[in-house]
Amino acid sequence: MTAKIAPKAKEIPLLGSLISLLKNPLNYLMEISRARSALASRDRVGIVHFTVPNSNLYLVLQPDIVREVLVDKVAEFPKAKQEVAILGRNLGEGLIAVNGAKHKQQRKLSQPAFHAKRIETYAQTIIDYAAEMIQDWKAEDVRDLSQEMYQLTLYIVSKTLLGADKSEMMSSAKSVAVAIKMIQEVTDSDYDNPLLNLFSWIREHPSQRGKQARAVLDETILKLVAKRRSITDSSGQMQDKGDLLSMLLLAKDEDNSHLSDDEVLGMLLNLFIAGHETTSNALTWTWYLLSLHREVEDKFQAEIDTVLGERLPTVADLKQLNYTQMIVKESLRLFPPVWALSAREAIKDTNIGGYFIPKGGQIWIVPYVLHHRPELFDSPEKFDPERFDPARVEEIPRYAYIPFGAGNRICIGNSFAMMEATLILATVARKFRFELMPEQVVVPNPQITMSSKYGMRMCLKARNNSDRTSVK
Repeated sequence: MTAKIAPKAKEIPLLGSLISLLKNPLNYLMEISRARSALASRDRVGIVHFTVPNSNLYLVLQPDIVREVLVDKVAEFPKAKQEVAILGRNLGEGLIAVNGAKHKQQRKLSQPAFHAKRIETYAQTIIDYAAEMIQDWKAEDVRDLSQEMYQLTLYIVSKTLLGADKSEMMSSAKSVAVAIKMIQEVTDSDYDNPLLNLFSWIREHPSQRGKQARAVLDETILKLVAKRRSITDSSGQMQDKGDLLSMLLLAKDEDNSHLSDDEVLGMLLNLFIAGHETTSNALTWTWYLLSLHREVEDKFQAEIDTVLGERLPTVADLKQLNYTQMIVKESLRLFPPVWALSAREAIKDTNIGGYFIPKGGQIWIVPYVLHHRPELFDSPEKFDPERFDPARVEEIPRYAYIPFGAGNRICIGNSFAMMEATLILATVARKFRFELMPEQVVVPNPQITMSSKYGMRMCLKARNNSDRTSVK
């Protein structure tokens, strides 16, 4: 059967969709999606073709094509060369920024740190740090929850993956946060630069701001590496502390040699940034949604009261915090921190979903767009955690909901992130609920991850016995 030509988005001559993407990528991609949804009764469109100078781009609108690209034909669609270059330059050559055999090797080395039994050992750190965070919170205080969640998850990932105590990170936490913010901005700017499509050599030279940010992050992590290497047992062997850092430093590659500091640095830097930035954004958006939907918040707090009473949660409580986990999943649907997956680039002329894709064509799979399509989710703009009730979840088409990606590049820490978010919500909600400040402007900021552009200032409301209910 002859492959179809993908329908084209409305564009301007020469520049294509560049101006619209620079102005507001979320709005533009949603406009493309909505335009095709309006035609759905006449034609089930699976892909839309749009362009920027020197690049053909294809937005995926149907979950069966998501599967085809990320699972069935994954070898034909590695991460786009431009994305690998930008991410590698700014984030280091870790899981996010490598393809092929290198990605497979790094995933194999990192995977044991995220096995279920290992993840459970991280739970107490999450609970302790969250409980400590709210110790000095007072009713009617106004706090920027985006900053609070950011700092909390920074400390958690430092301890669980790198073995660095909170006391070790406190002196550098501010500079690390500034550096990561700068990395986000530099990377976003690189993606927006049309010259990178035209002149590949530009991609190999990091900006001055990018160099400064990397220097801060590299120094922080390499200090932890050096400290860990210096801790040995009586036989002079480095001790295994049971975290990712130990695993990588003790690991050997195929020629039986240990990884170099540069290799360890690239892997750790990727997981360090991704391991807290995404979760902090997910938590910020979740608190925001709860503040707008009192009926959901009431049911959430009733579950917390029933399961926990006055005590702190434990990892054993996760099985009973079902509604809390449904809230997290629905928040990830409406505001996926990884709002767009890295573009995949066709290595040869091929077709997906019956559409022709030329060699070099870039496939855009955008969870934010898929999660808001009415063909895939009933009332997609509604905050409805119960769509993830076990009795209803089968209604969601496979590969329509992909907050952690899919296939061989699915987020290695997805189970850790779900546990972390659930336990933090449960710990904090025992004591407080939140009201959005009237003057707070909420605008999604789609960079590498999707944060709230102007923060998330909330007023703390103490919970008392009269607030407490139970699930009937």
